[in-house]
Amino acid sequence: MKISQSIIALAAAGIVSSSPLAKRAGPTDADILQYALTLEHLEDNFYRQGLEKFTEAQFVAAGFDATFYANIKKVSSDETEHVKYLTAGLTAAGAKPVEACTYNFPLTDVKTFIATASVLEGVGVSAYLGAAADIMSKAYLTAAGSILTVEARHSSYIRAGLKQTPFAAPFDTPLTLDEVYTLAAGFITSCPATNAKLPVKAFPALMLDPAAGTVKAGSKVKLLTPKYTLKAAEGVATVYAAFISVTGPTFVVATPVDGGFEVTIPKGFSGQTYAVLTSCNETVTDDTTAAGPAIIEVSD
Repeated sequence: MKISQSIIALAAAGIVSSSPLAKRAGPTDADILQYALTLEHLEDNFYRQGLEKFTEAQFVAAGFDATFYANIKKVSSDETEHVKYLTAGLTAAGAKPVEACTYNFPLTDVKTFIATASVLEGVGVSAYLGAAADIMSKAYLTAAGSILTVEARHSSYIRAGLKQTPFAAPFDTPLTLDEVYTLAAGFITSCPATNAKLPVKAFPALMLDPAAGTVKAGSKVKLLTPKYTLKAAEGVATVYAAFISVTGPTFVVATPVDGGFEVTIPKGFSGQTYAVLTSCNETVTDDTTAAGPAIIEVSD
């Protein structure tokens, strides 16, 4: 996402900036379904655009066999069905379903396409897992759960295709609506003005330095703050990176360096891992998050 301000300051209890996070009531079931449909539109368009651009022969040349190509086509079909299902559900409930946005995906080559697919599927799992606690309707919760399990299978299959551990951790990581939207916003160019306004806000982007190489517990890595500078406000001594997990966040000191912050990867994380920057080392909420999440693939 583009950041209009050049400096964003961290206050002791939250964020001080030109556009602070607004307080809001919890999302309704309709909000969550619209949010889910927004994500499914993104995935659906991503796969359709990638498969329109790359042929089976290009997949094979990139090291993926014909079976893998056929299964990616099945993944694409699944995402299309998810869009149809959520659209029908919202329509039946009397709501106007959000339409697809305009996207900018990194489709430079097949390997980049599949690497991005792996990230999106992992984020999809975390999105449904994080939203589940806010769904009031048992029927909607079951529907979301049925999509979540398929997204998890997609994620495992694609990770295996990339020679990564298919199921890298014993627990998946839930993300908040705002955390997920922050990650999705990096691919969204614009959305129809007629779409329902979602109760979400994108935080400033945070990304792992592409030069990080293989990342393991104990690795020192740089988290980049692209196009903006993040610094502690007066009276705040330390900025932290909070690594998110279902059992609670792990905090490490984030040391300011040119272009971002240097952090040490803590123990206990593997696979697609998420970290946010914060001034608080006790809890992670949308009110205490200053930037991120960054996505970090942690190897064993």
